[in-house]
Amino acid sequence: MRHRTLRQLEVFEAIARLGSFTRAAEELFLTQPTVSMQIKKLSDAVGLPLFEQVGKKIYLTDAGHELHRTCRGIFEHLAHFEMVTADMKGLKTGKLRLAVVTTAKYFAPRLLGMFCQQYPGVEVSLKVSNRERVLERLAANQDDLYILGQPPEEADAVAEAFLENTLVVIAPAHHALAKKKKIPLARIAEEPFLLREPGSGTRMATERVFATQGLKLKVRMELGSNEAIKQAVIGGLGISVLSSHTLALDAPARQFVVLDVQGFPIRRHWYFAYPAGKQLSIVASTFVDYLRQASKYIGVVSAQEHGRPGRLVKKAE
Repeated sequence: MRHRTLRQLEVFEAIARLGSFTRAAEELFLTQPTVSMQIKKLSDAVGLPLFEQVGKKIYLTDAGHELHRTCRGIFEHLAHFEMVTADMKGLKTGKLRLAVVTTAKYFAPRLLGMFCQQYPGVEVSLKVSNRERVLERLAANQDDLYILGQPPEEADAVAEAFLENTLVVIAPAHHALAKKKKIPLARIAEEPFLLREPGSGTRMATERVFATQGLKLKVRMELGSNEAIKQAVIGGLGISVLSSHTLALDAPARQFVVLDVQGFPIRRHWYFAYPAGKQLSIVASTFVDYLRQASKYIGVVSAQEHGRPGRLVKKAE
C-alpha cells in the first residue's frame, strides 16, 4: 500500500462516495477505463476486492469500508494543512462543503454569495436535500457543516442557532378566513391541509403545535417541496404552514395570504451543525463566525414582513 498513489485514492474515494464508476470518471475528468484500471491496481495492492457489484449497484466490501475511512482521514488532513498554510500567508482559501435542508435553499445561496465575495479564494459545494438525507450525510461526516430547521437530536452533533425561522399559515387569497382576526387553532384544524413529506422539520413543528391542543390535521395531500405546496395552495387545494423565508423572494403576485391564527407565527430557528468531536477546517470555522452574524446579511426583516398576518403576498420587486 505504501507505493499507491494519491490519485488512486482520489479515484477510489469518488467511487465510494458517488456509488458509480461512471459518475466518478465524470467528476474527475477521466475516462471510465482509466478509473477501472486505477481501482484494479489499488485492489491488487491491497490484496482484497474493494467493491462488489449486486445487480446494477456497486457496494463497498469490508476492506473497501476500511479504506474509505482511511481515505477520508487522509484528505481531511491534507485539506487542513493547505488551509493552515494559506492562513499563514494571510489568505482564506480552500473548500467549504455545505449540506442544507430544502427550505434553507431560499437563503443559503445569498449567504454563500456574500461569504464568497469576502473570501473569493474559497470554493463552495452546496447540497440541498430533505432532512432525512441531510442527517444521513451528517452521520457519515460527508460535509463540513449542515443547516437544519431544528437541532439534529438523532445524531451525536454540535448544533447552534444562528437565524430566526418564522412559520406562518398560508391560504389562497380568496379564502373565507383571509380577513379574519385571531382565528382559533381548532378552526384551522377543520380545513384541508397540505403538508411536506414525513420527516420534514416544518411538518414536525406544525403537527406538534396542533397536538398540544389535542387537534389532528385533516391532511389532504403530502408534497415533496415548498414550491409544490405554494402552487397547491394557490389552486385552492387547502392551506399550509411554511417558513416565511419561502415567501420572501419568488411568491406569485397576490395569490395567497398569511392567516392571523392563534399560536402563530411559530418562532423557531435555523441551526448549523457538525459531528461532535469534528475539528472544523479554517474555512468552516470562518463560515461559522460569518453565520453568527447572518441576520444582518440576508434581510430577515424583509422575510418577516412577507409573513405578517393578513398580508397578501406579492412578488418582491
